[in-house]
Amino acid sequence: QVQLVESGGGLVQAGGSLRLSCAASGLTFSSYAMGWFRQAPGKEREFVAEITGSTRYIDSVKGRFTISRDNAKNTVFLQMNSLKPEDTAVYYCKARPLVGIRTYWGQGTQVTVSS
Repeated sequence: QVQLVESGGGLVQAGGSLRLSCAASGLTFSSYAMGWFRQAPGKEREFVAEITGSTRYIDSVKGRFTISRDNAKNTVFLQMNSLKPEDTAVYYCKARPLVGIRTYWGQGTQVTVSS
């Protein structure tokens, strides 16, 4: 059974930092692209960042967020710096297979940035 468990969310002031983690189990971690998405109240879930052998980001977080992965620990991270109130959302981890179509989601972790 595949599980993705996010952690590291919380309340932080604008300009602060948080580091999200997503621990995966039940899958061959290196065979998956790992991503972060977020959903703010009243808005659709949106892509934030993804890592395979390379990384890509939504424009609004470039230069502030860094995605990384540790294949030995089956964990993906999202380092978030210079946080803004508009970054407030529930952040979800997603596993996308490099071959195939079945994706997996975590349960989400709340990030709240106060002004």
